[in-house]
Amino acid sequence: MYVPEHFRETRIEVLQALIDQHPLATLVAMTGAGVTANHIPMRAKLEEGGRGRLRGHIARGNTLWRELKEDSPVLAIFMGSDHYISPVWYPSKQQNPKTVPTWNYATVHLQGTIHFIHEASWLREFVTELTDVHEQGRPQRWHISDAPADYIDAMLRAIVGFEIEVTGITGKSKGSQNRPEKDRAGVRAGLGADGRNALAIAEIAPGAK
Repeated sequence: MYVPEHFRETRIEVLQALIDQHPLATLVAMTGAGVTANHIPMRAKLEEGGRGRLRGHIARGNTLWRELKEDSPVLAIFMGSDHYISPVWYPSKQQNPKTVPTWNYATVHLQGTIHFIHEASWLREFVTELTDVHEQGRPQRWHISDAPADYIDAMLRAIVGFEIEVTGITGKSKGSQNRPEKDRAGVRAGLGADGRNALAIAEIAPGAK
């Protein structure tokens, strides 16, 4: 990924927060049939030094687990908020009309090696955690125990888990950092007027670090 230095994000807590907020990743891998991409919700734990761990699961009918050898290299892409940026939001345009539109976005790329997991106990523990995380805060929460045990057992047999050992982390926050602060303030105002919430604005038009 092309990352100009003024758009590079290296703070682990910021990257972790983006992944937690946008857990659906694109898992990219090279198989014998060519490049493949699967969209999978994952759980991530990032560490300093470009390390960490990703966990997820795919349908057993998905041939990815058969096509990839143990510890094959993969790339997981987590996309945060994004939005078109209009030059009319820049106050500096009044003095200098040499401006063009752009697109702001935030993303995290995690490189690593993948290991597939078939153990029912691992799958049950992971699916329970994944469900609990996404059900939290709801007035009525669904629990894995709400479904019949034999049905859950059958569903677990229909999936394959995986863990990715993260070997490289690249974060990019393209948030108008190359513009003067008055233009960045204009972008934040424009995004608000377009209906973006505070979280999205913080991701793609952050204030100074």
